[in-house]
Amino acid sequence: MSPSELFPPRYVIPVVMGLVLALAYPVAGHLAAPDKRRYYLLQAITLVGALAGAKLVVLMGDRFWPVVPVHGLVEVLGAGRSVVGGLLFGFLTAEVAKPILGYTLPPNDRFAALLPFSLAIGRVGCFLQGCCRGIPHESWLSVTYADGVPRYPAQLFEAAFQLAIGALFVVLVRRGKCRGQLFALYLVAYGTYRFLSEFIRETPRVAGDYSVYQVFCVAMIAVGLVTLGLRGGRYDDHPAATAATA
Repeated sequence: MSPSELFPPRYVIPVVMGLVLALAYPVAGHLAAPDKRRYYLLQAITLVGALAGAKLVVLMGDRFWPVVPVHGLVEVLGAGRSVVGGLLFGFLTAEVAKPILGYTLPPNDRFAALLPFSLAIGRVGCFLQGCCRGIPHESWLSVTYADGVPRYPAQLFEAAFQLAIGALFVVLVRRGKCRGQLFALYLVAYGTYRFLSEFIRETPRVAGDYSVYQVFCVAMIAVGLVTLGLRGGRYDDHPAATAATA
């Protein structure tokens, strides 16, 4: 498999643009220098967990690993990445790492507000590349790829969802609402959206109309709800959370 097949430009360019947006936006500008260093260390650890989870879930969801074995590194690299796995395992990695690092700052609501916009750009890349496609469907909304089959533009539907939830979060950050809870709220919102949208996505099914991804969506919703319950009002008066809304 050639590099262009593993990393097609029509997909990679929007994804890189999304990453650049995430790196360029000053999500830690409200933190003091010592807190900022701890925050970036936690982010680096979270990124490792997110990348591992993104690969693990796509292998399970698309290739049915470990029931069906994968053969070599090239097949693993070519399997793609899962947003569901990245979000869920990135969050869990961060929560495990926090007490180990002695990290006591509230979750960064600015990052939670930025992330949907970055993912929306990535979904445009999916649309251009033709991955993460919808099931066959013929209407004025349909998109047709090289196979000649009209399909739901599932990638654009998700991009619209991401933009909408991102806009909502920007408003919440500016008004100082749900301090320290936006990422947990995002897990619930995206988990619900993705569970429902799986029915129009072209993903392998394991039980009737249900996919492996929906199992992880349920886990994501549960983790988000538990976190919201534990953190309700906890960071309302925390200096770092208050500064994040400034």
